Amino acid sequence: MNLHTMKPNKGATHKIKRLGKGESSGTGKTSGKGHKGQKARSGSGVRVGFEGGQMPIHRRLPKRGFNNVRFADKVVVVNTAHLQKFFDEGATVNEESLREKGLVKGAFDQIKVLGNGNLSKKLTVDVSAISAGAKTKIEEAGGTIS
Repeated sequence: MNLHTMKPNKGATHKIKRLGKGESSGTGKTSGKGHKGQKARSGSGVRVGFEGGQMPIHRRLPKRGFNNVRFADKVVVVNTAHLQKFFDEGATVNEESLREKGLVKGAFDQIKVLGNGNLSKKLTVDVSAISAGAKTKIEEAGGTIS
């Protein structure tokens, strides 16, 4: 393989739009810029949100309140019905085993087990948080919470 024989992958490049190549080309004469005006000049254009000198909407509207979304912990929920379906008797339920089974994916801060569904298997549960209903169901089935 030499540098002069290398090509980009098929579909990685596109033909450029050729401007100013005759009126019948569809992009001739003014080359898609219309007639005169600020947007027809070379190197022209206005920044995003510019409204011709009028006070932009993002400055006209009041800034109020606080949103905690970017600071809040991302909690992934797993129900006891999922534990019943995906885990065998005596299994350990932790982050690694939940990822292997495909019950949790991606980045998160906590895993919480909720009591939605029945549980009849004896499991050892080791997660960040457990609801009161899930705790009673796990203990009634003979499981432990660590």
